[in-house]
Amino acid sequence: MKRLSLLSLLALLSAVSAASAQDVRYNFDQSADFSKFKTYKWVSIKNAPQVDELTAKQITQTIDAELAKKGLMKTDADNADLYITYQTAIGKEKQLDVYNTGWGYGPGWGPGWYGYGGGMSTSTATTSTIYTGTLDLDMYDAAKKTLVWRGVATKTLNQSSNPEKRQKNLTKGVAKLLKNYPPKKK
Repeated sequence: MKRLSLLSLLALLSAVSAASAQDVRYNFDQSADFSKFKTYKWVSIKNAPQVDELTAKQITQTIDAELAKKGLMKTDADNADLYITYQTAIGKEKQLDVYNTGWGYGPGWGPGWYGYGGGMSTSTATTSTIYTGTLDLDMYDAAKKTLVWRGVATKTLNQSSNPEKRQKNLTKGVAKLLKNYPPKKK
């Protein structure tokens, strides 16, 4: 019975830690020639909710740094190859934390650990609110005015973290988001 309880607890903790990891998804126009894209310009989406000025600056600077690694050059000219924009969504979710106050002992605990005793164990669960933030990055072919690449990174923006942790999380999320950009030709 205790073995089953331990396995259940481990499975629950694995699920909770996996739920807190960043999730990245992307899609792209398979007919687009990504080798022709050399420059990009930031554009904004009209009437879209905006983050505060500091967060916006952190987002654009982090994406700029990652795109520079990919060989893209930022420009303010209207004749850029790509128009790039982003949207954010800040939300909340509940996190379940489970811990055990003692391991106890008894039959079936493990090889060689047999016998009966008076050990007691209590599991306690608490919930807390964690703030999640999604970053949605879109790239448009400026000449054709069509969406050619879209990526979404969840749990990337956390308004309740300290500035260093926020930047670290954003940098990690953007690196994961753009890991497969430009898409490989098949």
